[in-house]
Amino acid sequence: MRQSELFTRARREAPTDEVAKNAKLLIRAGFIHKEMAGVYSYLPLGLRVIRKLENLIRRAMLALPAQEVLLPALQSKESWLATGRWDKMTDLYKLRDESGREFALGPTHEEVVTPLVKNFLSSYQDLPCLPAGRPFAIFQFQTKFRMEPRVKSGLLRTREFLMKDLYSFHRDAAGLKLFYDEVINGYRAIFKTLGLESSTYLTLAGGGTFAEFSHEFQTLTAAGEDRILICAACHLAVNEEIKDKRPTCPGCAGELSPPQTSIETANIFDLGTNFSRAFNLTYRDENGARQPVLMACYGFGVSRLLGALAEIMADDRGLVWPPPVAPFTIHLLPLGPAAGRPAAAARELYEQLQKLGLETLWDDRPVSAGEKFAEADLIGIPYRVVISDRTLAVSPKVELTERQNSGEKRLVTVNELCAFLG
Repeated sequence: MRQSELFTRARREAPTDEVAKNAKLLIRAGFIHKEMAGVYSYLPLGLRVIRKLENLIRRAMLALPAQEVLLPALQSKESWLATGRWDKMTDLYKLRDESGREFALGPTHEEVVTPLVKNFLSSYQDLPCLPAGRPFAIFQFQTKFRMEPRVKSGLLRTREFLMKDLYSFHRDAAGLKLFYDEVINGYRAIFKTLGLESSTYLTLAGGGTFAEFSHEFQTLTAAGEDRILICAACHLAVNEEIKDKRPTCPGCAGELSPPQTSIETANIFDLGTNFSRAFNLTYRDENGARQPVLMACYGFGVSRLLGALAEIMADDRGLVWPPPVAPFTIHLLPLGPAAGRPAAAARELYEQLQKLGLETLWDDRPVSAGEKFAEADLIGIPYRVVISDRTLAVSPKVELTERQNSGEKRLVTVNELCAFLG
């Protein structure tokens, strides 16, 4: 893509109405735009990262395997009354139409998915035994709404957010546990791909109204609102809110660290029969008797993860994106006049990179080298390729810089560049 044709422009200064680093950087670099408190628009650069995060998570969910659906954001009051959460959830957005009928803007989807599954699940044969059988599990990517009384920390706490939620259905606790552990492994693989495995911990947390305990994935960052105690021996963590119940590590009984600040990026709840009983979701067992279906849900905050990556991986020059989810792979910067030799070489290289399928942002703007370098640092694309009279002086070469490392520059030929990135 030509940078001159990019819909957005980078700002020279950070927004004055934001405190969180992730919001300041993402707005300044042109990834998001603040519409109101807790509500953001995702601009072309930001949306490219969001879609790549979605695809990374989607591949992990399909591999479980689970099947993708899309459920409505507008939900009926009747379903929320059935579970008793219409009046219990204080952050539920409620709407009323002209006829007086009331609805909710979904903060979660148990009230939709449970009665939906009731239409397609009736027998034990629909719930094959794991691990041999295929699990009964569906997931979606959906915009969620929560009436946060105090939004802050940029994308880490918003009123409208994008989330992946997965729901699984089981005949017994053993099958649920097997699938539950598979999702944990899938989540760990996602964090590893993003380079967050060393700062993200599986964390024992309160189970709310569903169970005594649940699991969260907490990523260490000073901008977070949670506090976790980490076991150095097995790397399991405990949320500070339940430390009195678990004074030592629940995994190995080892000593826990002092509390550290973190942000919840994913969670897992064993729902038991809480929702299946509310909607009479049952299956007929081998003896013909009706049994309640066991359920679990697995959330992953996609837009929150975007904010967490910006918060954690940025440096004093700007954003630093992990290559698997960066908006582009290469930032191509020709230096000098538009009619000069570097500009012509950049055009030829851009076309070559496009044919190789390497996503490239070509800064073809007639601006100074200093402005190009500053914006490239701010945007944070993994690989910067500079073409100048100096790089072309002796033999046709380009200057390659990796954003994630110390910024060391090296001259390479075009063939070496394509081999390295291809």
